[in-house]
Amino acid sequence: MIKFKSLKQSKEFLKILKKKKINTRYFTIYFDKNLNNINKYLNISFVMKKKIGNAVTRNKVKRKLKYAVQKISKESSLIDLSCTYVIFGKNNVYKDKFSNVFNEVNETFKKIKSINK
Repeated sequence: MIKFKSLKQSKEFLKILKKKKINTRYFTIYFDKNLNNINKYLNISFVMKKKIGNAVTRNKVKRKLKYAVQKISKESSLIDLSCTYVIFGKNNVYKDKFSNVFNEVNETFKKIKSINK
């Protein structure tokens, strides 16, 4: 299983937010190649705005997205470990079923893989 490593400093976030992005119904994902390739960890951060709802809602959205990414990393090699990802969750994740969210995450990482080739 691949371990997640979250971004800690605001400089790192700002650097990634200036790079490529993909908008979907459930989330917006920003991504860019890593400068230092450490293939032990997946550099990924999940961010929720306060507009989404209270803490319970935001944490549930975060958990659904994290589990979808974790499931994809176990099953296939769609997720590139040499990239850094920042995922902004949306309120639709809370309302919809996990299978829909999982399919959307899967399709998005396929798009990212084709872009980064």
